[in-house]
Amino acid sequence: MIVGIEGQIARKEIGYVHLKLSNGLVYKVFVSLFTFSKITQETLFLHVTHIIREDQQSLYGFWDEREKKVFDTLIKLSGIGPSTALAVCSTLSPDDFAQALVTQNIDAFKSVPGIGPKSAKRILVELGEFSLQLQNDAFPQGPHLEASMALETLGFKKEAIKKALSLCQGNDTSTLIKEALQKLR
Repeated sequence: MIVGIEGQIARKEIGYVHLKLSNGLVYKVFVSLFTFSKITQETLFLHVTHIIREDQQSLYGFWDEREKKVFDTLIKLSGIGPSTALAVCSTLSPDDFAQALVTQNIDAFKSVPGIGPKSAKRILVELGEFSLQLQNDAFPQGPHLEASMALETLGFKKEAIKKALSLCQGNDTSTLIKEALQKLR
């Protein structure tokens, strides 16, 4: 099974790239819009999911492993194929995907082309325990997550909330919200 591929870009189109390997083979690798936007150099390495079907073999490449994890998790769900999973990866960043699951934001999934209300609900139910296990502080945890969600509900922008919460001293949700509100006004 192929899990990674490195080569020179022979062709680059929205939705896929042709990668020429050192041995002369050229592979078509489908990519999300997120990955496509990151491709700037001539040589490229992608984390790959290799899907083998009765009538075809396809490669789906990702800039980072977290995006690949989202894709791999989605294609395991009934009724979600590679095209729909790639559409999710193109619409929602890994952080947005994780936050949409945590906050049970059905509208985030309904905004993905090809996903209607029923599919969105099924994703939320089946992936309720999903975690990207993020290893950075970009995605808040515990009281910070609760405060962030509450402030977002009040209409504040994510970046402004993140900045305000980073300046707060409180350890519990209500204190964090009060401090952040003072900084956001």
